[in-house]
Amino acid sequence: MAVHIHNPNFFNTHHLRSSLTSPSPSPSSYLFHRHSASKYPNFLCKSNNKDDYLIDAPVSVGDGFSFSGGKYSDQPSPSDEWLKQGKWVKAHKVGGSGVEAKDPIFGLTMGASSQASKDLFRWFCVESGSVDSPPVILIHGFPSQAYSYRKTLPVLSKNYRAIAFDWLGFGFSDKPQAGYGFNYTMDEFVSSLESFIDEVTTSKVSLVVQGYFSTAVVKYARNRPEKIKNLILLNPPLTPEHAKLPSTLSVFSNFLLGEIFSQDPLRASDKPLTSCGPYKMKEDDAMVYRRPYLTSGSSGFALNAISRAMKKELKKYAEEMRTSLMDKNWKIPITVCWGQRDRWLSYEGVEEFCKSSGHNLVELPNAGHHVQEDCGEELGGIISRIISKSALF
Repeated sequence: MAVHIHNPNFFNTHHLRSSLTSPSPSPSSYLFHRHSASKYPNFLCKSNNKDDYLIDAPVSVGDGFSFSGGKYSDQPSPSDEWLKQGKWVKAHKVGGSGVEAKDPIFGLTMGASSQASKDLFRWFCVESGSVDSPPVILIHGFPSQAYSYRKTLPVLSKNYRAIAFDWLGFGFSDKPQAGYGFNYTMDEFVSSLESFIDEVTTSKVSLVVQGYFSTAVVKYARNRPEKIKNLILLNPPLTPEHAKLPSTLSVFSNFLLGEIFSQDPLRASDKPLTSCGPYKMKEDDAMVYRRPYLTSGSSGFALNAISRAMKKELKKYAEEMRTSLMDKNWKIPITVCWGQRDRWLSYEGVEEFCKSSGHNLVELPNAGHHVQEDCGEELGGIISRIISKSALF
């Protein structure tokens, strides 16, 4: 079923609240039309009304829908080029009973992209550099993708085997419906990360992680210190004030509105990436970030589930991370790289924490929360110097 919204502003907050609270929404607000997939091979809306939007794709493409009016095209896009650079790695055993996933709103059987794999999950990753070089794994934050390290990978590839991957639920990795093999809890992210790292390398690794997922990665490092050579944290939630999601992210965990907003690529990808610092997204980059949300509803459902888990568990995990990093018996070299134009996490208390814990601090005055987006090439050089320096000791 394809859905047309005659009023493109309908899903703005004001209009949405009006329609939800009204006992009988105006019939002119939204209309439903059925079309065959073959009638629109390019998945573009063909309507007499120029304000109509086609907001879901044929079954052959995905089970998804986009409340922002995203349009599909068969023309080449930057996301196609990014996909060509990557590969899928199978790691971490699928849990659950194996029954088919159903969507949480209507109870309908989800499409293939929302179903768990039969045995192991598929992770999308991009690798650069020689396989014989020391491995460096680049871990994106919440919410983002491996694509955020596109400028860092070429710099690191000169001396290292650099690997950037999409977490389960993000980008082009598997996105099973929550409750059907993966629930997106922080503990599951820790254990799945362990599976992924064990799959891609048997050597000790240097880990680079950005933002809120630092809490899960530090727990993995605490559990498996023998696997870690260096740990580099990009704008992690270091202080008690950091242990709360900003409204831009917490909205995805809200009842009903969370389900709706998480399906909107402008809210789910564009706004979180551009509202937390100076980063200005180019259209070519936006096409890569939006693609998972435009081709399947599984991305939005995963984002909703992750937001709920993160909102519930972040405080506990952030406290555990601070305790671990302050532990005098901690042996793994730690460097904190901080983008000082972060609009989500205040710099206040960061310098004091690093001094008291004995960890290195690198300040990046022109970067925001997503450091790798604001100064990707510079970050690559910083990472290289950190790893090289630690190798001398």
